[in-house]
Amino acid sequence: MTAQVDYLVVLFTATSGASGELLGSDEKELVQLVWQLVDLKNKKLGKVNELLIKPELSDLTEEQEKEVEDVVEESVEESVEESVEESVEEKTGSGADCCFTAISLETALDLFHLQLTNEVNSAGAGTSLCLCTDGQLHVRQVIHPEAASKNLLVPDCFYSFYDLRKEFKQHFPTSDLKTLNVYTMAESLSIPVDVPTMWDSSATLDPSTAMPAEVAVQQVQQMGSVVLALLSEPFNHSLSDAERVNEKFESGTCSKMEKVCDNTVIRARGLPWQSSDQDIARFFRGLNIAKGGAALCLNAQGRRNGEALVRFVSEEHRDLALQRHKHHMGNRYIEVYKATGEDFLKIAGGTSNEVAVFLSREDQIIVRMRGLPFTATHEQVLFFFSPEDELKETCPVSGGKDGILFVRYPDGRPTGDAFVLFACEEHAQCALKKHKELLGKRYIELFKSTAAEVQQVLNRYSSAPLIPVAPAPLMAMLPTMSLLPSPGGIRDCLRLRGLPYTASIEDILTFLGEFTHDIRPHGVHMVLNQQGRPSGDCFIQMTSAERALQASQRLHKHIMTTQRGQNSRYVEVFPCSAEEMGLVLMGGSLSHMHTHTHTRSRSGTGLSPPPCKSRRLSPPSYSFAPAPPILPTEAAAALYPPFGQVLLAPRPLPPGHPYYPASAQIYMNYTAYYPSPPGSPNTLGFYPSPSSLSSPGGLVRMPSLTYNSNGVKDIMSAMQGYQGPTESLLSSSLIGQSSAGDTPLMSLPALMTKPGGQYLDLTLL
Repeated sequence: MTAQVDYLVVLFTATSGASGELLGSDEKELVQLVWQLVDLKNKKLGKVNELLIKPELSDLTEEQEKEVEDVVEESVEESVEESVEESVEEKTGSGADCCFTAISLETALDLFHLQLTNEVNSAGAGTSLCLCTDGQLHVRQVIHPEAASKNLLVPDCFYSFYDLRKEFKQHFPTSDLKTLNVYTMAESLSIPVDVPTMWDSSATLDPSTAMPAEVAVQQVQQMGSVVLALLSEPFNHSLSDAERVNEKFESGTCSKMEKVCDNTVIRARGLPWQSSDQDIARFFRGLNIAKGGAALCLNAQGRRNGEALVRFVSEEHRDLALQRHKHHMGNRYIEVYKATGEDFLKIAGGTSNEVAVFLSREDQIIVRMRGLPFTATHEQVLFFFSPEDELKETCPVSGGKDGILFVRYPDGRPTGDAFVLFACEEHAQCALKKHKELLGKRYIELFKSTAAEVQQVLNRYSSAPLIPVAPAPLMAMLPTMSLLPSPGGIRDCLRLRGLPYTASIEDILTFLGEFTHDIRPHGVHMVLNQQGRPSGDCFIQMTSAERALQASQRLHKHIMTTQRGQNSRYVEVFPCSAEEMGLVLMGGSLSHMHTHTHTRSRSGTGLSPPPCKSRRLSPPSYSFAPAPPILPTEAAAALYPPFGQVLLAPRPLPPGHPYYPASAQIYMNYTAYYPSPPGSPNTLGFYPSPSSLSSPGGLVRMPSLTYNSNGVKDIMSAMQGYQGPTESLLSSSLIGQSSAGDTPLMSLPALMTKPGGQYLDLTLL
């Protein structure tokens, strides 16, 4: 046969935790290394060597701890510097020809490499060798992750290996790699084998339990037999390309037009905010991440949110990465989930040629600058990183001006962010020491960044704002109309702006002082925002325009104090008309110009969403539970208007109650937005009647009254905010009829009427 290497090193590992297909998934430490040298040229097997490692006692079961301690006590320590003990070359209890012990992973790897080199040199058939394991877990999920977590260097021989299962599958294509093991391979090759209980298909043992020491030695012996069988007739197997483990992560760019397979991407959650792509690569050490495949995610404010999307070279490596769910990065455990290629492209994909040129330089360290003055130039950034006189450390920017990339909005305005390239890690660390130093009058934040973060920041600023813009208000979709009140109105109202949020009606009356006697009944109207909270504005209806003008002149910018809070604010007081007050109460906005000026343009007065929690058009109709006819036909028709009559023009009210402009065309149930008058229902809907009623005034239908209501007192309390004697509102024939199925009716005075008749429906309450 032709082979690329002279020796094959059959290797098997065991940890203090799970074994089999769960090997390495529980983050337990390595406790046993067993290997055997195979001479490919002469087709001979060498000695079986066993290396025991004493792990942290907290990770061992009592039985394993006792076994390891017994081996260490029986061994004789030869050198304190090496911290390694070697036993005599004789058969041990596990069946190995030679047994060694080490007290740490670092000394174990050094001893393994030393013994392997000595054995190869003594054989004399060549010097090149390569590892061979039963599956990917022993190298990718055990050796490399533990060495990375302890910041240990791994010998070069662990960066390439042959997977015995894949080599076997070349001759047995129907085999499933996930179900293969060394004993099933031996049976297929007609090699006599004594299957241990834990590998017996009929046994039902938990794979999360630790493996006995003698089983590892048997595994290596069987693997050696399988390798010799594949090398011999009739297979004459020739070794293919070895599996490779990337020594370092390669940064790079990714285009949005690139196709990314969904089965190669994962999402890591719970990362420390200061982690970089190199930290992510260290967490997944042993698995091959695609070039530029580590993308840190940013939140809406452009800051890291503790998540990252990682793209691997194959689905096999992605599946191994999922087994590291809740493994630790420092003191934090990291959650690992499946993700899609589209998710990765949204974060790491880019289309800017400027960014592609900036990131085209390989082996560069990227540092992000945040908080730059908007007038910052390339020269100022270069001077910022220039060495100071008393410091010997330097951090020159790689490429000068070409190594600086300013982040800008689509219109060219600077965002205050920039990315800077440094040639090596030493220069980058020196630059990071300038964190929060001043450039001009602003302190600059410095962070280690990644190529994917550069793409993500540029994409966010160039394509869409970081904070999504709220959808346009409903008013903007309605027909164009002028809602500005005419300048000829009587300015008999006051507008108070800048009220403390804790101000109550009592505080406002105290603020007005002697002008309190000039306020109309129920004439104080608080303006609420969309969340139903005070907006800081208030309207007051005065008895005359003269008193309103005098109040504005005397109280403008005076200080208001509240009873419920310690804060005090000056309040602006302007005279305004009833039409302007109604416009604001319905959700419109007046210009910030002085209200005496009527020359403001349409652009200065826009509409904002109505100050209520529910945005909706008035429903076309209302359905009620069947009830005996108690209204005339005309009255019943008024309660159920056709759809075309729901969108109506507001009707004028008598002087003293101008809650909304008489001429404005509003296509909403606008009266639901009124937070006042106090004591009145705050969700009322008005609808026209197709014809007039025979009786003056209007009728109110109040369905679904509670059974335990107090009857007349509750109804009178609900209607106390309207003019007219409350006692005359109730129909004498219906008083007290609040039993189930009945609907009390009550009439209103001329306040609610006009030619054609109007009705008030309390169903919205």
